[in-house]
Amino acid sequence: MATAHGLSDAAAEGKARVSDGKAQVRKAARTAGDSKLLEIPARVGFAASGLVQLLLGGLAVQLGAAHVGEADQTGALDEVAKIPGGFIVLWVSAIGLFALALWLLTEAVLVRAGSAGDRWLRRGQHLSKAVAYAVLGLTALAFAQGHPSHASATTRQASAGLLATPGGQLLLGALGLVTCAVGGYFLVKGVRRRFRSDIDVPSGAAGHGIVVLGVVGYVAKGVVVALAGVAFILAAIRAQAATATGLAGGLAALQQLPLGGEIVVVLGLGLIASGIYNVARAWLARF
Repeated sequence: MATAHGLSDAAAEGKARVSDGKAQVRKAARTAGDSKLLEIPARVGFAASGLVQLLLGGLAVQLGAAHVGEADQTGALDEVAKIPGGFIVLWVSAIGLFALALWLLTEAVLVRAGSAGDRWLRRGQHLSKAVAYAVLGLTALAFAQGHPSHASATTRQASAGLLATPGGQLLLGALGLVTCAVGGYFLVKGVRRRFRSDIDVPSGAAGHGIVVLGVVGYVAKGVVVALAGVAFILAAIRAQAATATGLAGGLAALQQLPLGGEIVVVLGLGLIASGIYNVARAWLARF
C-alpha cells in the first residue's frame, strides 16, 4: 500500500513538473511576444512582406500583360537588390521577417482559447505562416549577401529530394494539400473579413480603404498559394519534380488558359493590394 501511495505521489509530482514546465514556456513566450524589442522588428517584417508582394504583383502584371518575365519571390527580391542601397533594404527586411516569424511562434505557444481542435488549428496556422516568413527571410538574407537562389529551381530540387525518399509521392501530395488548404484559409479570411481582428481598423474612409485592400489582397493571395499547392499535387501524381514549379510555374500555367493573361493581371493587381495592406499593417497590427 505504501508503495502504491509512493507511486501515486511520484506520478502527481511528475504531472506538476510538466505543468510548471508548460507554464514557464508560456510565460517566456508571452514575455517575448510582449517585448517592444520584438514588436518593432516584426512591424518591419510586415512592411518587408508588403514590399515583396507589391513587387511580386508588379511582375505578375508584367507577365500577364506582356508575356515576359517570371513572377516569384526571388524575382521581387532581385528588383529590390537593383535599387540604390537595396542591400540595406534586404538586410533590414531579413531581420524584420525573422522577427515576425519568431513572434508567430510565440503566438502559437500562447494559443489557449477554444476547443482542443480549434487550438491546434490556430497553432498550425501560426506555425505555417512562421515557416513562410522564415523562408522568405532566408531568401532575403541570401540576396543581401550576394548569393541569390531561384525559387522555382529550389522548389524543384526540394521536391526531387522528397520524391526520392520512401513514400515521397505521398509526402509531396500531402504538402500540396496543406498548401492548398493554406490558400483556402487566406481566401476565406479575405471573403469573411476575418483579418480585421489582426489590426486596429481606422475610422472613416481610411478604414474602408484598408478593409477593401485586405479583402482583395487575401483573396488574390489565396488563389496564388492554392495554385502552388496544385503544382505540388500534380508533381506527386506524375512523380516528376519538374512539375513542382511553385508560384512562378502556377502563374505561367494559368496564363496558357483562355483569358489566362487577363486572369494573371487581375491576380497581380490583387497581390499589389495585398502588399499595400501589409505595409499599412506594419503600423496597424495588434500585438
